[in-house]
Amino acid sequence: MPKDFLSLADYTPGQLRALLDLARQIKLYPRAFNDACAGQTLAMIFQKPSLRTRVSFQTGIQQLGGQGIYLGPTDIQLHRGETISDTAQVLSRYVDGIMARVFAHSDVVDLAANGSVPVINGLSDFNHPCQVLADLQTVEEALGDLQGRKLAYIGDGNNMAHSILFGCARMGMHVAVGHPRGFAPDQETVRRAREMAADTGGSVLITEDPHGAVDNADVVYTDVWASMGQEAEHAERLKRFEGFEVNAELMASARPGAIFMHCLPAHRGEEVSAEVIDGPQSVVFDQAENRLHAQKAVMVKLMGRRR
Repeated sequence: MPKDFLSLADYTPGQLRALLDLARQIKLYPRAFNDACAGQTLAMIFQKPSLRTRVSFQTGIQQLGGQGIYLGPTDIQLHRGETISDTAQVLSRYVDGIMARVFAHSDVVDLAANGSVPVINGLSDFNHPCQVLADLQTVEEALGDLQGRKLAYIGDGNNMAHSILFGCARMGMHVAVGHPRGFAPDQETVRRAREMAADTGGSVLITEDPHGAVDNADVVYTDVWASMGQEAEHAERLKRFEGFEVNAELMASARPGAIFMHCLPAHRGEEVSAEVIDGPQSVVFDQAENRLHAQKAVMVKLMGRRR
């Protein structure tokens, strides 16, 4: 098992399966793990705020018998007088693990390279592995085996798309990304995902046709069109993403019984219609809950006394 949790691409299918199995056990039998991280301290670095990430990590480490320390933008001096290297080395003398929600992916990479304790990527501009680990848990709960399932992601080829590509490819799923012109996922990420899928029996489709992406899908997934830090582009993105709303018409292209997923927060009437996200096919709050269980599994594996 790698020392850090920076990207799903760093984990083999067997290692991801072990994390998913552990997350399921933690969800079913939480009291059995209430001392798994006893006496452990998690430093939680937040360059950008988040409801789900902060509450799920802080609650999770407490439920495992440890404690979390919130370090917001005004609490530490990342890039404002102290180097990433110095920060990583100092924190490694104080705490047992670091979770970082950052703008630049290079920051979590540098924290991991320079620190001696495990580093967990709580989100970066490149990917969001904690979210997709919870998503895989949610798909498995709703539909059963992951192998051979098709997940269609509709929208911006952003950090969510990158982690979905890696996670689905690692688990032998078929993943399709339907994006507007000019918003494709990173080409190197797509290449790596296709290599992974070739080894696991999955496949990767990148297309500008949302209906083609959703065709016969078991899972339809979307994300906001303008992420945090892109607010100035919001009006322009609304025009560019026209036709990519996940609504009842688009969901009709998926398989009967398909589920709808969104990492939240959601903008009803933009990337998804209210009738879909608030309808019977939606599992968005199961996803949100599973952030807690999946991240507890990561912390137990990386920081726990019984790893």
